Amino acid sequence: MSSFFSQPFVLALLSGLAIVLIAFIGFGSLAVARRRLARWLSVIVAFAAGSLLGATFFHLLPESIEEGGPTFPLALAGLLLFFLIDSVLWVYHCHGGRCLHNIAHPADAHAHAHATEHRRPKPIGPLNLVGDAIHNLTDGVVIASAFLVDPALGFAAAFATAMHEIPQEVGDFGILVHSGFKPSRALVWNGLVALLVLVGIVVTFLAADVVTGLTQYTIPFAAGVFLYMACTNLLAEIKEEASVRVRLMQVVFLFLGVGLLWATTLVETH
Repeated sequence: MSSFFSQPFVLALLSGLAIVLIAFIGFGSLAVARRRLARWLSVIVAFAAGSLLGATFFHLLPESIEEGGPTFPLALAGLLLFFLIDSVLWVYHCHGGRCLHNIAHPADAHAHAHATEHRRPKPIGPLNLVGDAIHNLTDGVVIASAFLVDPALGFAAAFATAMHEIPQEVGDFGILVHSGFKPSRALVWNGLVALLVLVGIVVTFLAADVVTGLTQYTIPFAAGVFLYMACTNLLAEIKEEASVRVRLMQVVFLFLGVGLLWATTLVETH
């Protein structure tokens, strides 16, 4: 168990724990003004998207090609798998006319839940938890794969995943409340499902000791997932920004994220 309990594993586990705590953002965001939350997230999400793109093209894909694995088929597999997961979640989120983008803020969903409480119960809550569980497990595999390459890349992956999780967890909290969960129960279930990120991390590090050349497969898969997350989840959140000033800030932070990951390649070569 050479890689287990190594520094990369400990760092990956700590990063995973930080992401698990984000599951509680849904409850906390009820006390945050809607506009204030959106204003901060729009810029941070742009930086996260740039970080994912930089990690994909400056680290993961070159590393995979160097290891000689099936880089592009597995990258495509990762991209398509996350597309399928997102598609399934979208169908469940839109069950009964309730779409994810309509409940991006739990305060809205909470108000709507009071207005529609006579139409309960709704199956969307448990279905959403199942989809989120698969998503979080895959996130853990992706983060662990990045840490197996380099801790700096792992931190970038964890940060970008966290920024991706914030709007998702806020929406998930709203979905559970809307489907009939009490806010406290929705918070507990969100936290339990989020723990699967840690399961994905632990399993990946354990498998790395058992399966020879495991990173030849997990690294390009992670690259495909990163590419999908950056282009469809994160950039899609900011591409319709109406304010020119905010859009300029988003562009600056997008390139800052890309540039930061490019700079890490220069450090590694010296």
